[in-house]
Amino acid sequence: MSRLPALTPDQLTPEQKRLHDEIAGPRHGSVGGPFAVWLRVPRIADAANRMGNSLRLDGKLDRRLFELAILVIARHWSAQYEWFVHEKAALAAGLGRDVIEALRLGQAPSFARDDERLVYDVVRELQQTRTLGQASFDRALAALGPDLVIELVSVIGFYTTAAMMINAFDAPVPGGAKPLP
Repeated sequence: MSRLPALTPDQLTPEQKRLHDEIAGPRHGSVGGPFAVWLRVPRIADAANRMGNSLRLDGKLDRRLFELAILVIARHWSAQYEWFVHEKAALAAGLGRDVIEALRLGQAPSFARDDERLVYDVVRELQQTRTLGQASFDRALAALGPDLVIELVSVIGFYTTAAMMINAFDAPVPGGAKPLP
């Protein structure tokens, strides 16, 4: 970490070691970004890991839409680490390269799919107005149903928190990359 040095294996308490291994498992063996910070406070790391896994691994929201929401958040916050991790995941989930590039450049994408436009609009409205107007809520409810609207707003909240942690603690991107302008 730029603002906090990364914990080394010999610095980890038994609880931190257990959480480190639990967090690293589904994340290709690494603990970076906000999780490297949260690991210093095990109760927060544990809660964040459970929430993140609930959304990322157990969620029902289409993976393409899940990743789109995260990229909109990462771009809004200029969260380099979040973008770095989720750009690859968005491509793998089938989000168009043109949509990803427009987002990366801070532009509103041209969407070919209505569900992508909906997710983009919901995330942006929450970011800009800090609420979701009735028309937008009704639109999301009609398209996704109540359970997926709850999940989408939870994704938005969780990954906004992650972006804030990334930026507040200046979480480094592997190799010092800066994928966002």
